[in-house]
Amino acid sequence: MIKKISIIFCLVFSFSAIAQNASSSPYSYYGLGDFVFKGNVENRAMGGINMIKDSIHININNSASLSDIMNTTFTIGGNFNYTNFKTEQQSESAKRASIDYIALAIPISKRFTTAFGAMPFTSVGYKIRSDNTDASIPISQFTGSGGINKIYGGVGYKINKNFQVGADANFNFGNVSTNNITFLSAVQYGTRELNQSEITGFNFNTSLMYSRLIDKKRTVFGSLIYSPETTLNASNERSIAIIQLTDNFGEIIINEEDILVPDSKIKYPSKIGLGLGIGEVRKWSVGAELTFVKSSGLGNRFADIDDVNYENVTKYNVGGYFLPDYNSFSSYYKRITYRAGFNYQNTGLVLNNKAIDNYGITFGLGLPIKGSFSNINITYEYGSRGTVYGGLIQENYSNLSVSFSLNDKWFIKRKYD
Repeated sequence: MIKKISIIFCLVFSFSAIAQNASSSPYSYYGLGDFVFKGNVENRAMGGINMIKDSIHININNSASLSDIMNTTFTIGGNFNYTNFKTEQQSESAKRASIDYIALAIPISKRFTTAFGAMPFTSVGYKIRSDNTDASIPISQFTGSGGINKIYGGVGYKINKNFQVGADANFNFGNVSTNNITFLSAVQYGTRELNQSEITGFNFNTSLMYSRLIDKKRTVFGSLIYSPETTLNASNERSIAIIQLTDNFGEIIINEEDILVPDSKIKYPSKIGLGLGIGEVRKWSVGAELTFVKSSGLGNRFADIDDVNYENVTKYNVGGYFLPDYNSFSSYYKRITYRAGFNYQNTGLVLNNKAIDNYGITFGLGLPIKGSFSNINITYEYGSRGTVYGGLIQENYSNLSVSFSLNDKWFIKRKYD
């Protein structure tokens, strides 16, 4: 009972910290912001693939896999990010720490499992200032904050030993604020444009998994994940103000006026992912996934953002794991799961007629906790996004992610009264 109470306390406490700034990228200004949730830490370690069968981890990106969960499972994951921003002339760096997700899965029967959780879905976070020595040229400062969080609920059902199906629904909600200031160093006052959006809406995912023994040890497996297009609603506000800046760039409002701007609807694009792999249960597995996202119709919160277009996304993920001996009594290192992977995608964002691409390589460890099915997962990712050409920014980033996966039996029939 103490374990159950502790898990519930952690769930409530962690949810209060879920809405935080998990991005420092100028690219988060566009669309819905940075898509910060990239899957569970253990899946990210394998390049982001989502179709490997697992009985002790919750796979939030593939609800069909929930039907493999043996015991009640609670998971929480966090991330520390370091990013170096480069242009053709200079470079800067930023650090961020955030909670990635919390989730709880409960097996209802041997074939049916339900799960729910919460996570930051997108994030807006940047601060850019253009300085110059010419007093006749305006100085500009751009800041953005906020993002979209989502509450997740999913179910997984095992049809037979070969097929599993799943579905999940997500309620998205959040606030995004962008603040643009322009002033001349020789002039007392400057101008500020403040844009704010309240965003809400639902999206849905369905999934199918297939696995089959091809000999006494090896299994082939695959998955299909589909998300239909939905619409998120953005309630927008804008104000223009004459301001005076303090020494530490605080704002004293001299005069402010609200500007009427229309609310908007932002398309959440449809997505289809196909995966295929081969492996030996509790020993090794490798797989690859190909994902298509129809993001060419994605829009911005405000219609007057220029020099940006969107294209359809193609994403490639390759990865796997190796477990020397999950049942070893003599060596702890043989019970460690070793993971690695690679991913590449065009992000769908096109600025100044240049597509913004992203790639990353990943490595990870699954560290078992003695005397239980619980474990600690650690993942390191190094990647790059964008380019220094065309007046754009290249981001070279490192992510260190950690998750705890805690397993316990909650519902046990009494044998004696």
